[in-house]
Amino acid sequence: MESGPAIFAGAAFTLFGAGLLLWTGTRALHRAPVAHGVSPAAAITFAASMGAAFVILGMWCFGRV
Repeated sequence: MESGPAIFAGAAFTLFGAGLLLWTGTRALHRAPVAHGVSPAAAITFAASMGAAFVILGMWCFGRV
């Protein structure tokens, strides 16, 4: 019964993190701003690190099943 919430949370975190990494990579590849008013290097670094953190958190949730 406890595996249901872990699966849902793992899927949500993993999908959000993968989407954030894909979006950040696409914006960086096209040299478009990732965040307005912020240094491009700082925005790409922060967004990529948060995307990776969400993917890792999702994998951790799946490991708890």
